[in-house]
Parts: sequence; C-alpha cells; structure tokens
Amino acid sequence: MFRVRWLGRVPYAEAHALQRALHDRGHDDHLLLLEHPHVFTLGAHADRAHVLVDPAVVGAELVASDRGGDVTYHGPGQLVGYPVVNVPTAPRSVPSHVDGIEQVVIDTLAELGVTAGRLAGYPGVWVDAEGPAPRKICAIGVRVTRGRSMHGLALNVDPDMAWFDRIVPCGIEDKAVTSLAAEGVVVSMHEVADILVRHAVARWAPDGLFERQDVAWPMHSTVPPPTVPQTTVPQTTVPARSSPPDVLADRVPGERLRVRLRQAGVDPGSGLPGNTRKPPWLRVPVRMGDEFLGLRRTVRDLGLVTVCEEAGCPNIFECWADGTATFMINGERCTRSCGFCLVDTRHPEPPDVDEPDRVAAAVEQLDLAYAVVTAVARDDLPDGGAAGYAATIHSIRRRRPTTAVEVLIPDCKGDGPSLEAIFAARPDVLNHNLETVARLQRAVRPSAGYARSLSVLARAKNAGLVTKSGMILGMGEDRDEVVGALADLRAVGVDIVTLGQYLRPTAAHLPVARWWTPEEFESLRSVGEEMGFAHVESSPLTRSSYHARGAAAAASATSAAAGSTSTVVST
Repeated sequence: MFRVRWLGRVPYAEAHALQRALHDRGHDDHLLLLEHPHVFTLGAHADRAHVLVDPAVVGAELVASDRGGDVTYHGPGQLVGYPVVNVPTAPRSVPSHVDGIEQVVIDTLAELGVTAGRLAGYPGVWVDAEGPAPRKICAIGVRVTRGRSMHGLALNVDPDMAWFDRIVPCGIEDKAVTSLAAEGVVVSMHEVADILVRHAVARWAPDGLFERQDVAWPMHSTVPPPTVPQTTVPQTTVPARSSPPDVLADRVPGERLRVRLRQAGVDPGSGLPGNTRKPPWLRVPVRMGDEFLGLRRTVRDLGLVTVCEEAGCPNIFECWADGTATFMINGERCTRSCGFCLVDTRHPEPPDVDEPDRVAAAVEQLDLAYAVVTAVARDDLPDGGAAGYAATIHSIRRRRPTTAVEVLIPDCKGDGPSLEAIFAARPDVLNHNLETVARLQRAVRPSAGYARSLSVLARAKNAGLVTKSGMILGMGEDRDEVVGALADLRAVGVDIVTLGQYLRPTAAHLPVARWWTPEEFESLRSVGEEMGFAHVESSPLTRSSYHARGAAAAASATSAAAGSTSTVVST
C-alpha cells in the first residue's frame, strides 16, 4: 500500500524523526508532503561557507542532514515531498530513484503549464534547462540505505525568494533559483500537491493501491482549492475536504471551533443533539464499594489529582474498585484547550516540587503493582513539564522498585531535550495519544499536530521504550481514516493502541458525530491485531489507561516471544 499524507507545516527535526521511523520500521511505501518553517539544511558533504548569514539573526534553523547535496533552504511556500519507498538494490537503482522523483516534478510542472527538465551535471528540476538562463525550481536530495529511501524534493511554489540570497543554493554560484509564482503561475499549494500526488501514485503505486489523508488545509489562499483528482484507487482512499474561512471566527463565541470543523469537512450542526440518550453499551453502573472509597480517601489525604476525576472518565468505578488510578501531575490546569477535554484551562500555577514524592507515597500506600502517571500540557514551562515526569518516575522507583510505571505524556512542543529527559527515566510504557485522524487534528487539538505526535512516538521507540497511543472516535472521522491512522501508528513502531468512544463533556465541546457500536470496535481490534500491534484495547468505554496493566503484560509477552524465536547464523 502506498500511503500519502499532507501534514501541513512541520519543523524539520520532527519530519526527520518520522521519516527515519518509516524508513526503519515501516513496510508500506509513504509519501509525506509538507511545508517547513524557515530552515537551512546541510547535506552530508555541504560547505558551511555556503550559508552566507547567521541563521539565528534571520530567524531560521541550521540543520546538518544525512541526505546528499550541499546547502538547501526550506520554508513556507515550498512544497516538500519525502518519498519513503523501497528502492531495488541493483546497479544504478539510486540514480534511477532520483530520476523518478525528478520526473514526478517535471510531469507536475507540465500540467501547470511550465516546461521543465534536467540540466546535465546538476541534480534537480530546471526551467529553461536547455536555454541560455536555466533556473532551478526544485531541489532534489536523497539517502538510500538498506533498500529504503529518505528525503526527496523541495518544489518552490511561492516562497519568499529573498531567502535564497542568504545561501549558495545547492552550492551552485552561477545558476538562478525560481518558483512557480516567479514564472507567472498563480496556483495554491493545495492544487500543486493534488497534481503531484497523482503523478507520484502513477510512479510508486502503478496498481492504484494507495490511500491519502490530509491534515485539514488552512483556508487563507485566494485561490479556491480543488478536490482531489479521482483516479483508480481502492475504497480506503480519503478525499481532501475543505471550505472557506469564516470572517466572524474571532468575534463570535465558539465560532473558531466551528470554523475548524468546517475546514475539516464536518458540519458543526450535524452532530447528535446534546440531549440524545446514550446507547445501552455506554451506560456505566455506579459502584462505590470499599475499594473505591479507600482509593479516593488516599488521593484526597495526599492532595493529589487524578485524570479519572478531572476528565470525567466513565471507567472510574471499575478501575478504582480494582485499586488502579491514573495520577495527574504538574497541576490540574492545562495550557491547551482541546475540543474534547474537560480539564481546567485557567492560567496554571507553578508546579509543586513535593508532588512526585506524594504520588510515590500513594503508590506505596495502595500497594500498586502498576502505576499510570499523566499530566496536563504545560507549554508555559521551558521543558513542557518533562522534569515533573522524570522526578515522579524516579520517586516511585525509590519507594516501590517493583511497581511498573506507565506515563501518558504531552508532546512537550516536540522539544528534543525535554522528551529525552522523560525517555532517560525509562518508564515501562511511554504513552502519547494521537487522539484523532489526520483530517480532524486542527479541530480536535489545535495546539498539537499529527506529524508531531507521530514523531514523539517514533523518538520514544528509537530510545528503546514500549510505546502506546490511542484515539477517541465519534468526532466526525470515518472507518477508513481510523484504519489509516492505525497504519501510521504501527509504522512508527507503536506497540499498544487504545480506541474508545468520544463522550461530549459539555455543550461547549465538540459535538458527538455518532456512536460507534461494540461490533465496530471489535472489527477495529481485529484490524489492529492484523497490523501487528502487541495489544489492541478497543471498546466504547476504552480510555488511555483502561486495562493498562494487562496491555503492558501483553506487549512484554509479545516482545519476549519475538526474542525467543530469533536465530543466529554463523558462516
């Protein structure tokens, strides 16, 4: 299967982590399409002197890359494409792969009315390649190892061309750089991406077996985006959806959320009415036995917060009666306002330095064999709250070394050192939720990102951790999108996945689009298991920490079984 993803604007390091995971662990072919914030990248043999300015002064990153080539600029207005595909290990297979990328771009430009080609001795795609003034419109740089490719193309649609004056592009001093806009072609990024996808599918999925998912496109262009071209594709293809912006978004209460829903192809008024009675499978009996009351008393006495209470989890009676709870650290006020979440979003208070020890004391008093620790997002802190996680893990291990610790973390804004601080504490399970499908990301959690979440999970797996993620269903996604998101999670190495039904906390939150049935959840469980997840927890009442201990045990058993079947061959 050829999987195409439009990811929006993605920092270079996050895109690279995602690429590497798809390269190292993925089996399907992928095409990642995106824009980068301003960044200068240095190829493996680049000359640093070809960067003519101090990147920090002009507001750009400088990144050493493992691709070929010299210095390249990436930024807004430039369509970046990363085909992570299998490349035959035959003579001249790498040059053939580069030729293939160039041809996809050449064919795309031809459809847009721009004649382009190759310039002997200079990789990339050039306008007026055989004329007196060749101009590079697309840079190409790849890396192929173990029969899989990384990196790819950077096609100039309408970037600020002044950025190219700050480097020697690709180390070529006597050739100009151009863009579609500079060549007189006024076209949206969306339209260019749609055309390029069609030609990419013809090259890398000639059998027509591909599926595409897009993070919802921001509607700021004056050029109306077209629909995705209809080609011979399987049923799992998801067309891009969009709608115009609403000029009242900043003035009408709740309108910003409604605009994001419309941009994602969801009619804000089409959800279930707020007074709709829940189906029988979502009605949870109240069970306030001695175990429940005892755990609640311990939590109160130690001044702790649980996500079970703060998020209104429907499983609180079952889990607390079983003596398990998910502790929430770093305070109870979140710096983000996700469309599905009930957690307090007032201005947060400083973290309590004694909190890690109090959580560890609760774990010890409750005699927990398995502890789950989560937190609100703390974008106000330099490390996003990472230090609190590390301290809590270490405190639990000091008091109760035999307790397994699972952490459910925010993305820490993708900051590498912050994430590494959590990874270095070696939790037994690292959980970070994807929450929803690509198309709905901006509506559901506007301060997060689909690519960022996948990159967090990829980095955690690369650090040798058992990884876990989850989604809540019923906010406007369809089954094919869920299957595609599961494929993305598995491709970056996620071991455990949870799927549950969205329950609207208040009328100010996202509407419930529909109730997914127990049979549908069971079907998705089977899909996940076929993909190779070690454990899939899928039911209407499933939440991130539901049956967490059993899921971790299943992942551990799967890992042990895989290790026991390995063989060593000597010659």
